[in-house]
Amino acid sequence: MTPEVVVHPASPGGGRRVTAGPVILGLAHGDRDLIEFLRRAGLDDAEGLVLGDSPLIRWRGGGAHDYTTPGAPRPPGKG
Repeated sequence: MTPEVVVHPASPGGGRRVTAGPVILGLAHGDRDLIEFLRRAGLDDAEGLVLGDSPLIRWRGGGAHDYTTPGAPRPPGKG
């Protein structure tokens, strides 16, 4: 059974901690980072899981695909 992947709330400096079960996979600053962490963890079709909004990924404390701290200025070109 594949552990649930949790994308935690954004840190004050930006980026979101990513865990799979009790294992910390890294600090993601965008979907590309998240995809790479899942690929390294051995999950098949990591890109499809992230971009397809898989129920395997739980986004906590912020919207899916949003890696900024609430109230922080958004990087140029990010809405």
